Amino acid sequence: MNLLFARFLRVVYRKEPVSGFLLILGATDTLLGGLGGRVSLLSIGLFIALLGAIMRWQQGAKKSPAIATETVRYYLPPGSTRQPLPLLAPSKKHR
Repeated sequence: MNLLFARFLRVVYRKEPVSGFLLILGATDTLLGGLGGRVSLLSIGLFIALLGAIMRWQQGAKKSPAIATETVRYYLPPGSTRQPLPLLAPSKKHR
């Protein structure tokens, strides 16, 4: 059970930690409210889980077009004309 729960948390938090936190918080509140018979906690949990799902959906929709249209920028020149630095060797002089 712990292994499955750890995998589930890793998958949820991997890409978007804020929306993953909201999803898990909302799901926990929903379970506690549903099992305990507390309608207010159940409704707040459903609202928070829905908010997290909407955030995740919007963040996923934003990333797709941005990656396809982004151009590659090179900050360093393609080749270096400098000579490589000499290798460091320990000095042979001892005290």
